[in-house]
Amino acid sequence: MSDIDERAVRAEVRAWLEQHWDPQRDLVSWRELLADSGWGVPHWPRAWFGRDLPVALCGAIEAEFEAVGAVGVARIGIRMLAAATLLEHGTEQHKSRFLRRILTGEDTWCQLFSEPGSGSDLAGATTRADFDGTQWTVNGQKLWTTSAHHAEWGLLLARTDWDAPKHQGLSYFVIDMTQPGVTVQPVKQMNGYASFNQVFLTDAHVPPENLVGAVGEGWQVAMTTLAHERRNADALRRWGEASTRAGRIYDEERAEIANVMAPYTWYPQRTGRVDLALARAHDTGRLADPALRQELARLLMLSRSSEWLAQRARTAREAGRPEGPEGSLGKLAASHVARQAAAVHTAISGADAMLAGADGPLDGLIAEILLSVPATSIAGGTDEIQLNIIAERVLGLPREPRLDGGPFRDVPRNPER
Repeated sequence: MSDIDERAVRAEVRAWLEQHWDPQRDLVSWRELLADSGWGVPHWPRAWFGRDLPVALCGAIEAEFEAVGAVGVARIGIRMLAAATLLEHGTEQHKSRFLRRILTGEDTWCQLFSEPGSGSDLAGATTRADFDGTQWTVNGQKLWTTSAHHAEWGLLLARTDWDAPKHQGLSYFVIDMTQPGVTVQPVKQMNGYASFNQVFLTDAHVPPENLVGAVGEGWQVAMTTLAHERRNADALRRWGEASTRAGRIYDEERAEIANVMAPYTWYPQRTGRVDLALARAHDTGRLADPALRQELARLLMLSRSSEWLAQRARTAREAGRPEGPEGSLGKLAASHVARQAAAVHTAISGADAMLAGADGPLDGLIAEILLSVPATSIAGGTDEIQLNIIAERVLGLPREPRLDGGPFRDVPRNPER
């Protein structure tokens, strides 16, 4: 788009905001108005609450919203992954039923992918969905499910054909999380939080119209969800920042953000808290140690390189370019940064780094960092998975030998206990 086009778009959205924005509105009614206008997600199709504008213009439109303090559509949590997936693979009925309430924030979503025996090996899912001619019946267990405790809807990957190869026997569903047969239990983590849940599905029902894509196409649909998850990983913190302005709509937004972001309060610690390292080295007098200075310099270089990589990914996304290797590269880079940060914090604090609570450095924050950092190398695909993706899809190296071909029922799996 030319500069003139951008100026025209900015002028149009500015005029619309001058006419409609009121911080004393309630949050849902404002977002309904926003969805109907198309300015909430302007890069979406006009038929579905957008304006068919290039992604490259979204930054300019957001700037106009920020200039007047206008609240946007609901974005935090899994909901926008659900929206992106349904926009690409959903039926007209799916879009009509779910998209508007995603944008208004009236529905909360969760992602039912990982299982106790198949975390990084997503295609090895054994949760099964059987069709009796009128509905699907789901039985199985999911793990590491954020927000399942308050979600109305779940994105479910389940096995519908045990005689097909494992990637071809999966199907993708939208499941009602409030129905009988869906049991959610929190999982206590070693850092003291309970951000995730395990979900038990016992004869839970899914109507046939809640199938997304065709039967057996679940893997392809899931890849869309995961691609958007990787691309938007760095936006979670930005979308989760609440305004300090006064007004009814801001009060309601703050309450929404506090509720949705509660499971993520420890996420800064799992990144290693690079921001604390240099100041801690100064305050403790450890900066005089030449060995520590070397490790600290290495940490800061890794961190800055990772930031540049994330910026490259954001620029590509804002320009509407297809996803490149930045997703897996960024995920792997974040793991290296987190581990190096943990090593530096340990070197600075010594044995005191193991002390929790008021006895530990920064009231136990350093100990929390050390306990949280391993999650970065696991969540969202392990480092080993990312290395395989980079090797095979980016560098074009030969694929890793596979021993799981043929019918899924014949693939060796962990024995059930």
